[in-house]
Amino acid sequence: MERNSLAKIRASVESCVGQKVRLKANKGRKKTTIKEGIIESAYPSIFVVVIDGGYNSIRRVSYSYSDILTETVEVTLCNEERKIQIS
Repeated sequence: MERNSLAKIRASVESCVGQKVRLKANKGRKKTTIKEGIIESAYPSIFVVVIDGGYNSIRRVSYSYSDILTETVEVTLCNEERKIQIS
């Protein structure tokens, strides 16, 4: 069952490549960060998000699909305000 839901998450992320998203990441100890970026690419185990760091710098952050499954990271499409579906 977990493998099937990971496949669904991967398919949802792959369909959103090139779109602007809002990431809410749990950093532990009641620390969360909220960033906006564009999903650059999706690989079999991870996906990469490009974040504008300010001062003409670009930052690339990668997350695994299991981060979405375990709700360590929430990915929301900015233009539609909907979360990437888990189930």
